[in-house]
Amino acid sequence: MSENQNLLAEQRRALILDEVRRRGGVRVNELTRKLGVSDMTVRRDLDALARQGVLEKVHGGAVPVVEASTHEPGFEAKSGLELTAKEDIARAAAELVAPGTAIALSGGTTTYALAHHLLEVPDLTVVTNSVRVADVFHAAQRTSGQRQGAATVVLTGGVRTPSDSLVGPVADQAIAALHFDMLFLGVHGISIEAGLSTPNLAEAETNRRLVQSARRVVVVADHTKWGTVGLSSFAALEQVDTLVTDAGLPAEARADISEHLRLVVAGEAGDGADI
Repeated sequence: MSENQNLLAEQRRALILDEVRRRGGVRVNELTRKLGVSDMTVRRDLDALARQGVLEKVHGGAVPVVEASTHEPGFEAKSGLELTAKEDIARAAAELVAPGTAIALSGGTTTYALAHHLLEVPDLTVVTNSVRVADVFHAAQRTSGQRQGAATVVLTGGVRTPSDSLVGPVADQAIAALHFDMLFLGVHGISIEAGLSTPNLAEAETNRRLVQSARRVVVVADHTKWGTVGLSSFAALEQVDTLVTDAGLPAEARADISEHLRLVVAGEAGDGADI
């Protein structure tokens, strides 16, 4: 299958998932008419989304998966979702980083995408509690050698979560002793009422420490995180300086968010301007 076909399939599945979540369920024949594709193509897309655990197939269609507030998907399960959105967000977020600064990257698949875009930014000090993010920088150094201007990476200790973040007292103590210019924070959910939240209690505490140690907090989250609430809130929207998200965020949500913080919508004209 060609790269263009892969991209089209990804975009189509994102539209299907949005439709399922928005309407609470859709039928196959409705999707074939809306998308202009065959019944077999829609069924393959539903099978793929069901394997990712983001919807449930029922007779003749699909419905959303109702997740408990304590449910935490693993890194691999999340890494296949919203790929184009995450890439757009990562590219826009990387433009906020100046050479020679100290930054922190939390765990998550969007911060993992961001790490790849930061490899060419010189003289960074990167603090992270993500094994995956640290591996991006270490792999680049193994490939190209210890080049001038390569990032200095500080990986906190801690207990590993399903999303490959390191959390707990060891991570909290290490983070509390540090101060960084900017934090890039991935989230499980974001809403006006609950702020930033996660299903993992230990991760919530570690994220609080990250927020407290940062001069500037940038949340990187695709539009599907909006309205999701995990078990534990760890920051209010007023503690966030900037949200970098994708063009799938609805207009009403954009207006609500803009009352609390700076909003950057990646992949749109301007791509970094205030909304």
